[in-house]
Amino acid sequence: MLKNYFKTAFRSLLRNRTYSLINIAGLAAGIAVFLLIFVVIRFEQSYDTFHSKKDRIYRVLTEYHHPGGPIFDGQGVPAPLPTTIRHDFPQLPQTAGIYATSGDQVLIAGKNGEAIKKFKEARGVFQTEPSFFRIFDFPFLAGTPDVLADPKSAVLTKEAAERYFGDWRQAMGKTITLNEHHNYTVRGILGTIPSNTDFRFKIILSYAGSSFPQSTDWVSTDEDHACYILLPPGMSVAALDKQLRVFSKKYRPADDKDELALQPLSLVHTYEQHAHNFSGKTVRPEVVRALWLIAAFILLIACMNFINLSTAQAVNRAKEVGVRKVLGSDRTDLKVQFLLETLVLVACAMVLAILITRLALVPLGAMLDLTLQASLLYEPAIGFLLVGLLVAVTLLAGFYPALVLARFNPITALKSKVAARGVALRRGLVVLQFVIAQGLIISTVVLLRQMNYFQHGSMGFNKDAVIDVPFPPDSAGHSKVDYLRNELMAIKGIKYVSFSSKSPATSENAWMQFKFDHAAKDISWYVINKFADSNYLKTYDLPLVAGRNFHANDSILEFLVTEQVVRQLGLARPEDALGKEIKFFDPYKGPIVGVLKDFHSTGFKDGLSPVMITKFSGGFSFAGIKLNGKDVPGTLAAIERLWNRAFPDYVFEYRFLDEQIGEFYKEERQLAKLYQLFAGIAIFLSCLGLYGLASFMAAQRIREIGIRKVLGASVQHIVGLFSREFVLLIGLAFLIAAPIAWYFMHQWLLNYVYRIDIGWWVFVVSGATAGLIAVLSVSFQAIRAAMCSPVKSLKSE
Repeated sequence: MLKNYFKTAFRSLLRNRTYSLINIAGLAAGIAVFLLIFVVIRFEQSYDTFHSKKDRIYRVLTEYHHPGGPIFDGQGVPAPLPTTIRHDFPQLPQTAGIYATSGDQVLIAGKNGEAIKKFKEARGVFQTEPSFFRIFDFPFLAGTPDVLADPKSAVLTKEAAERYFGDWRQAMGKTITLNEHHNYTVRGILGTIPSNTDFRFKIILSYAGSSFPQSTDWVSTDEDHACYILLPPGMSVAALDKQLRVFSKKYRPADDKDELALQPLSLVHTYEQHAHNFSGKTVRPEVVRALWLIAAFILLIACMNFINLSTAQAVNRAKEVGVRKVLGSDRTDLKVQFLLETLVLVACAMVLAILITRLALVPLGAMLDLTLQASLLYEPAIGFLLVGLLVAVTLLAGFYPALVLARFNPITALKSKVAARGVALRRGLVVLQFVIAQGLIISTVVLLRQMNYFQHGSMGFNKDAVIDVPFPPDSAGHSKVDYLRNELMAIKGIKYVSFSSKSPATSENAWMQFKFDHAAKDISWYVINKFADSNYLKTYDLPLVAGRNFHANDSILEFLVTEQVVRQLGLARPEDALGKEIKFFDPYKGPIVGVLKDFHSTGFKDGLSPVMITKFSGGFSFAGIKLNGKDVPGTLAAIERLWNRAFPDYVFEYRFLDEQIGEFYKEERQLAKLYQLFAGIAIFLSCLGLYGLASFMAAQRIREIGIRKVLGASVQHIVGLFSREFVLLIGLAFLIAAPIAWYFMHQWLLNYVYRIDIGWWVFVVSGATAGLIAVLSVSFQAIRAAMCSPVKSLKSE
């Protein structure tokens, strides 16, 4: 019996090839999108879940309690914390401090007079303790974690060792030089680091060789300095959290309200607040929810296509149902038959979906900056998901059509008097499909406009044609600043040169407090501090609103502040700040000589930050070079030659400032790409369903169209008659989708201090685009039917 069911199912699908192909294509696209989103979310939520003791690993966070401001968490902890926790909490021996450095230069001495090999590691160099590798499971291929007790020892990952020495086995015992002055002996090799971890190691140095264990500073924190704890089995997390808060007050100054808190390892990659991690990447829960909704909506659209086409075709199968009932089939037999047809079709779609997913996985990973490999599809969870999808989609898409077909009266069916069933349902499903599709289109347009504002909005300074070139931030580099400035200005393609600690906008700002106007205590809020020379203002086109710039050759410490600093100091006018003294790190003090117009130092996501700029050459580490736009490749080559002469052991690199600022919005840019992709798929699936329905309606109304043409109806009249219903349905969908999309996108925009207004034209353009695409899909079949000869369509009458 079952064999007969499947044989009949295949025959039916082959007999209706067009509808079968449309259904398979639609379901395959819907299932593929669902699979891709499932793999992405599963990968993001799998970060650091491979550690055997993951349920007992916690990160210590700093809770910042700024007066008058919100409480927020940060990864950075005071320097003495890890050592002091082990001393004050003997029950927590597995406590590890870890510090991530950035921009490290790695030199490998050549053999037998060979040239020195130079490498630049933007990220990946860490300092940590042996206990870190007792907390986390990063296996050693050679050596043991205890080698990190030696301040001059280094551990390399297998990939880093092969990059530096060719064969990781040859790396043991070799010497590497970091930042030209610090030599380390390789005494350990780590295995390949999994891609789903926030610890992207390349080089691991001894924490004992850093300044952290000897520090007594309990106030300052650095977001690249973290502390992890392995709790003993059975220890109460809540009790320890309370003890840490009391412990924190024991060492912090009395007026310091900041506290310590525990965070489970499972939340490090998916945290909603400010605390970042060492990979610099997090996935917010609201993004995960949005992706799940999109996956469900697109799969639902594909299922609705199937229901629409299946119920529309029910009239064509009425005689088949009548014959089967006369021959003894009951409703259950017919339901099973039609559900098996759906199962076969869904199975074909699923095979195609797996192929699409396999082909799309790596490109999607590249778009999202994730390491997504085809091997992820072979996990047991994917198998369970596929089985679940096969059953769920079969029942969701096939149950109602099977129910409609099984209910036909055999006598009526055999007389060909069965009326079309489910017309209202089909209309409702078309509306729902286009509500989803148009909602995604509107959301995508809003997101793209906000991204355009991020990229092209005025930041208060000129970021065009400026490159940042780092140089050694030590005495060797500082001693050559004047030489570099003179040599750079002699290059024809350069307009201005400025040396500083950071450009006006960067993700690596240094925040600090200071004493104002001879006050006894520091101000209660933090300010971004930048060190810069007197050319900083003209290089980045930063306008003054009061006072003057630094004196070019003045060794006296002077300060420039932004209008935001003036406001937060409670001064009425910028001029009121001039001459007032700023003092930080006791030896450094000087007057405010100028007030700058506000500029965005952290991008448009947040509000204006207070910024203080002082001339201190000891803090310079970058050259900001304004190009005049003539022969840019030649100019860059000349700068590289100069750098190689000045710093032969230093890796030359540069970045355009506008590209660095674009990194502020990397997550939003990736989200915009996803929305574009999924909105396109949603409208494609919706129009695919419309095309199928229009094809069916054209076949059903072929005689009516022939009669109308004989009676004088024009092609335009028939096309209009044919399209009118779909236009009304799409218009209704737009009226429903517009307010829903406006509400959710308005809520999303509230996350940003600087944001666009959602203008009425966004809805007009989105609705018109969706409507035009839909009408074109229907019109193709409508014109084809209208152009058909009436003689051909009425010859059997």
